[in-house]
Amino acid sequence: MPAPASPAAPELLHELALPWYAGHQRDLPWRRPDRSPWGVLVSEVMLQQTPVVRVEPVWRRWMTLWPAPADLAAASPGEAVREWGRLGYPRRALRLHAAATAIAGDHGGLVPPDEAALRSLPGVGDYTAAAVAAFAFGRRATVVDTNVRRVHARAVSGTALPAPALTRAEVALATSLLPADDADAATWNVAVMELGALVCTARSPRCDVCPLSAVCAWRLAGSPPHEGPARRGQAWEGTDRQCRGRMVQLLREATAPLPGDALRAVWPDGAQRDRCLDALVADGLVEPLDDDLFRLPGA
Repeated sequence: MPAPASPAAPELLHELALPWYAGHQRDLPWRRPDRSPWGVLVSEVMLQQTPVVRVEPVWRRWMTLWPAPADLAAASPGEAVREWGRLGYPRRALRLHAAATAIAGDHGGLVPPDEAALRSLPGVGDYTAAAVAAFAFGRRATVVDTNVRRVHARAVSGTALPAPALTRAEVALATSLLPADDADAATWNVAVMELGALVCTARSPRCDVCPLSAVCAWRLAGSPPHEGPARRGQAWEGTDRQCRGRMVQLLREATAPLPGDALRAVWPDGAQRDRCLDALVADGLVEPLDDDLFRLPGA
């Protein structure tokens, strides 16, 4: 096996990746010049664990219904859940509604530009705060998602895949790779994301068309296989997530509160469906009413 390659200088990585992004970036509505900071925040929450192809139509629908945070804050949480559609993890809809309410009430209706203020919003963590600061306001922020971690692992660290969970060392590496200029740093972040999404994919990296191929530490080391535990996709069939999803979907389609028996009929395992219904109520995704009736919250 070839000896480990020395990592390429950050400036060389920038010179290779930024022009590639300029010519290969996808035309996504939340990246266009006319997008609002609110639109960027909505996209970042929707894109968590959800492919772009599923997010785009829902994002467009949300921005038509609620083009500003105050518009969503004026709607009920149940309407946010209803319009979330089949994106999955519908608690994200509640978090966006809560964030919109905080923005409308505490920030004059405008998404705050700095990471500390963004992190103070309900449901906004380190990643989302950094992404909004970078992509909505052009700030120099360390944005590290799954795609970024994989590109950094291969191109700089020389490993096939990153660790199962984000480490401090990865964040420090990502920070060290940022260009000094704010605008360049923001573009670098999205360029690496795009490279991971389109070229440096987890299972079938397209090294032959990668702009970093000539300096990629992993490729120069002979593309050694991943040595850690096998990565497994999340199960779906028969899970609590599937059960909960069926119940929420039934309520989305309903025009009036539904009896508990109708919700329970979507799942054959009585103990599991009762547990899932209780969890939906506890999470605020389903509101129980008198006479064993249920609806989306505030709908």
